[in-house]
Amino acid sequence: MQGVCGAKPPDKKMMIDRKTTSIMKACELVGVSRRTIYNWIASGKVEYIRTAGGSVRIFVDTLWRDPSRSGDLTRKEAS
Repeated sequence: MQGVCGAKPPDKKMMIDRKTTSIMKACELVGVSRRTIYNWIASGKVEYIRTAGGSVRIFVDTLWRDPSRSGDLTRKEAS
């Protein structure tokens, strides 16, 4: 099935909802500074998206956590 002007509709597999977070929340989640998050962005270690308003949102699934920390999220991190 084709959409308007012969363009194919987007593949449903490609339309995945990925959770994003602010840079400050990302800092709290992984225990690093804002500068570190910006360095990770510049080096491609984390994926991000820029909103229409110019803000940067980090894809949560690309962040890492310190392996020495518990695997359970604290109440603050889960909110």
